[in-house]
Amino acid sequence: MVKGLPMILGYAEENGRLRRLPVPLDETERVIWYDLFCPTPREAAQVASVLGIEIPTREEMEEIEISSRLYQEDDAIFMTATLLSRTDTDQPQSSPVTFILAGARLVTIRYEEPRAFQAFPTRAEKAGLGCFSGEKTLLALLEAVVDRLADVLERDAREIDRLSQSIFSHDSSGSRDSRDKDFQKILKLIGRKGDLTSDIRESMVSLQRVFVYLTQIATERKTGKDSRTRLRTLHRDAQSLTDHATFLSSKITFLLDATLGMINIEQNAIIKLFSVVAVIFLPPTLVASIYGMNFRYMPELEWPFGYPLAIALMLASAIIPYRLFKRWGWL
Repeated sequence: MVKGLPMILGYAEENGRLRRLPVPLDETERVIWYDLFCPTPREAAQVASVLGIEIPTREEMEEIEISSRLYQEDDAIFMTATLLSRTDTDQPQSSPVTFILAGARLVTIRYEEPRAFQAFPTRAEKAGLGCFSGEKTLLALLEAVVDRLADVLERDAREIDRLSQSIFSHDSSGSRDSRDKDFQKILKLIGRKGDLTSDIRESMVSLQRVFVYLTQIATERKTGKDSRTRLRTLHRDAQSLTDHATFLSSKITFLLDATLGMINIEQNAIIKLFSVVAVIFLPPTLVASIYGMNFRYMPELEWPFGYPLAIALMLASAIIPYRLFKRWGWL
């Protein structure tokens, strides 16, 4: 599939498997799933006329009100969820995807390409997933979406663990170069992980709403027990993934606080070093200032060992504070 190229994909059912049709609008009786990727107004109108429904525009899909995302028109059920795409890159995208159940047919409208929409048709073509109708296809597709989000969340958790280890790792060599960390890079990584985890949680919450709504519809229409069981399982999985994403968000907040704390410790250590050095050199400076005054009568100026005595006094006044600071652990 070419990125950003408008197209209508159509799938027919053959023994519980999906088969992609080359020209779906020419075989409308066989299609059980229309997948509209970046549809033009003309393409959306063609599918709408075939199914007798109104296809929502991109602006309508991006509405955040529940009433605009979950509703019925006649016998058609409209559900919009926020799904992730480009999760393998540093810039994942969240975009709305609309699922429409119109009779025995499923329609999906999307403007990004979540990985599940690439993998699911291929898998459903090779293995029998029970895609006998639009409803069964929707359930199988939603299961693939949840599985994909679970994989992304697991990978995110592993990367957060590695990030945590890098932040709190200790080098036994004790060299300053080994102890110093690129805090700017770490903060950027924490920010990216925070954004991804937040997007995953948002997607799972939107899917939970879809599952609850579908369960209500299934109960009202007295759908088969198998479908209701699969919906309950999906809802439980989504809830557990949402809880895990919430935990990871708390961990990311902790890592951010810890990193900022380490930056403060590094800055305090530098300020402390400058302060100690200033205190060490303060007494010698005082001695040099005293004997640098231009008074006519200063008895020490006439002493034969006055200069060596002043040098010795300055060295002693610097060495004694240094020794004391070392003993007290300030250096």
